[in-house]
Amino acid sequence: MAGERDKKKVPSAAERGPVSHALFRVVRLHRMLAGQLLRDLGLHRGQELLLMHLWDSGPVRQTELIAVLDSDSATITRMVQRLEKAGLVERTPDPRDGRATLVSSTPAGVAMRAEIERMWHDLEASTVGDLSPATLAPVLEALAEIETNLAAAVARSGGPTGSVH
Repeated sequence: MAGERDKKKVPSAAERGPVSHALFRVVRLHRMLAGQLLRDLGLHRGQELLLMHLWDSGPVRQTELIAVLDSDSATITRMVQRLEKAGLVERTPDPRDGRATLVSSTPAGVAMRAEIERMWHDLEASTVGDLSPATLAPVLEALAEIETNLAAAVARSGGPTGSVH
């Protein structure tokens, strides 16, 4: 295992950023695998997170989805439209504000929960492999600190300030 990592030489231009380079490689592979697993369910990356939020929260406005998923309006609109076309979510008028709509999971969307949970479990199992809980605990702590650092840097640069969940 260590021998395989040693073969992933950091390009000379990235030598001052070995953590960033490692994160880039890991995130790229994680996204690729997640995309493959989601395609098997007929979903695109991020749609499972939107459904997970709806299962936990019930009907919400798209503005909440934008904030929770740390995304932009156009991306969430496309995501909701695709999920609506697939029959997994529906939009209804907000009874408290007729100008707004609520997005909620349909029975078909709720029925996907077990498949998405299984897919998420498979992704996690592939990600952590045989790493022990004792090994993973400091990794999770370090990743939380890295996320905090990056969120602060994004906020300082004037970008969105949320964290990706």
